Amino acid sequence: MTEPSKVIHVRNVGLEIAEADLLQLIQPFGVASKVVMLRAKNQALVQMHDVASAVSALQYYSTVQPSVRGRNVYLQFSSHQELTTADQNAQGRKSDQDSQPNRILLVTIHHMIYPITVEVLHQVFSPHGFVEKIVTFQKTAGFQALIQFQSRQSALQARTSLQGRNIYDGCCQLDIQFSNLNELQVNCNNDRSRDFTNPSLPTEQRGRSSQVGYGDGGGIYALQPGSRVAFAQMGNAAAIAAAFGGGLPPGITGTNDRCTILATNLNPEGAMLFGKKMEVNFSKYPNITPAPDTHEYANSSLNRFHNNAIKNYRYCCAPTKMIHLSSLPHEIAEDEVVAHVEEHGSVVNSKLYEVNGKKQALVQFENEEQATEALVCKHATTLDRCVIRISFSQLQSI
Repeated sequence: MTEPSKVIHVRNVGLEIAEADLLQLIQPFGVASKVVMLRAKNQALVQMHDVASAVSALQYYSTVQPSVRGRNVYLQFSSHQELTTADQNAQGRKSDQDSQPNRILLVTIHHMIYPITVEVLHQVFSPHGFVEKIVTFQKTAGFQALIQFQSRQSALQARTSLQGRNIYDGCCQLDIQFSNLNELQVNCNNDRSRDFTNPSLPTEQRGRSSQVGYGDGGGIYALQPGSRVAFAQMGNAAAIAAAFGGGLPPGITGTNDRCTILATNLNPEGAMLFGKKMEVNFSKYPNITPAPDTHEYANSSLNRFHNNAIKNYRYCCAPTKMIHLSSLPHEIAEDEVVAHVEEHGSVVNSKLYEVNGKKQALVQFENEEQATEALVCKHATTLDRCVIRISFSQLQSI
């Protein structure tokens, strides 16, 4: 049995556990003078002020299972009687990265399912202080970023608060260390690098990173063949939030006053469409540049809500199993309505009715994905020489 020591060895320390969590664990038993996180081994070393404090902690946790962020950790005396710089280097860590805070953080993203851009990282780290520069790149360890704060204190606060946290629910986990660099060099302002102190820097052509020595940032998006990304410039950004009851749906982040949104098939909390899950988020671009593959929809009948009908925004809702059809032919039959949309899924129920002399219908599908596909494919199509309109209904049943 290892003899008592003022150094406690902690096992099963996951990436979600930060130094502050371990300090909180042993705080009732005394003051900790040093903490060394052994990330590669999922372990940590905590040096107490004296042996008596370490003995008290281990005696207590021999009867009570310690748990940090829902994970059971295991404590024992370390073979080290005291932590030194040599001990830290022997454990495979650079002491100047972790014992000496720097204003530049080295961030590694684990379990990266969704693409992470400079814009995303700035939104995550900027609440802790002014971020001067960000550089992202790809290494053998995975997707990484260097984030330079204006002050060392801001970097320390960001590391303490964000270490082990997820950017998105269940993925994109942050592993943060202090970098040994003194200054970041940024040559271009784009999705992969940004100097927030020099907005006049040029953008680079996609496909080649300008950050020599940091890594290759050319494959950040790495979308699979057949994946689609779409930009849509909205006439009123308020309609986006209104569609989700005044806020964004779970898992969707970001907010600004721009009227351009970016849609991709990435967010697991997003709507299903054609077998993929779609994310809708704000884009950094204030407008869409005209190009051969750009389509103008300012006066298109595809728009369900116009400026002169802004009161109708309250009828917006997230995708449901029920779609509402309007502008139907006056002589239309219910089975004709069903026949027009049933190729997109299993119709559970339907209802044809009249309001103020105008025919309308409700069609309930088996799930939201089928209803979404029917709306996308059949909105503004022609039925018996009438251009019909389709929206989601907030009704749960007919």
